Amino acid sequence: MYQFPSIPRIEDAPPDLLSGGHLWIQEKVDGANLRFELRESGRLVFGGRSRVYEEDVPGPYRHAARHVRERFDSEAVRAATETVEAITFFGEATHRHTIDYDFDRLPSFLGFDIYSATKERFLPPDAVERAFERLGLEPVNTFAKEVRAVDFDPASYAIPRSRWYDGPAEGVVLRNKTGTRAKLLHPEYREVDETTPLNGDLETLAQRYVTLHRVRKTVAKIEDRGRSPTFDRVYERVLEDVFREEHKRLFQGDRSLDDRAFRSAVAAAVRRQFDGG
Repeated sequence: MYQFPSIPRIEDAPPDLLSGGHLWIQEKVDGANLRFELRESGRLVFGGRSRVYEEDVPGPYRHAARHVRERFDSEAVRAATETVEAITFFGEATHRHTIDYDFDRLPSFLGFDIYSATKERFLPPDAVERAFERLGLEPVNTFAKEVRAVDFDPASYAIPRSRWYDGPAEGVVLRNKTGTRAKLLHPEYREVDETTPLNGDLETLAQRYVTLHRVRKTVAKIEDRGRSPTFDRVYERVLEDVFREEHKRLFQGDRSLDDRAFRSAVAAAVRRQFDGG
């Protein structure tokens, strides 16, 4: 089952995203990544961001899996392709994380992408939207379609209000028809403190990347897997995420990062947020 790639922040997006073509601007929903595919046997198999659940779906995802099973039109997929197992569907399992959505209105699953292994690419956003609707599932909501990329200014763009509660969206996902994407988060939900300088000491650098929002999301992800969010687990996951997402900045140019000292600074920052958040 194809694994969904990490979506970069807008400042780390490939240059061609904003240099030409058109963008779809979609709501970034605060949930958990869920993927699934239809097997030839007719069984739906689900997976999280990094694991495939051949047997039982973990508790936090069961509501979304049930929602999909009850609505998914498998015959429509079979009619559209001869190789059903070549298609992977991606969406958001919308259980509570850090935003208190109106869960009476919010579907348990919102589809946001479809990958075809036969074509070796993601479908364009308009095709994704039509496909989820045809299959009986609601696609993630789109704030704007076919926006000229060269006219989009991330610095001046105001994150719209969410469709799913009385407040701002967590952010938006920008994507074009070639599958290039980037995310732009509302200031309240950013996982990086942009006001903290990059050239400060290690404690300051750790403070930049170990925000309360990042720690809370990490705790929620660990709980999604049915595990207890101990300090050690939260710290290790936060550290992995920081190194993965911020590698270019942490090791750019002639910067010589003291790995052990930075790990200690991250641990201290996680401890402050973990105990106080």
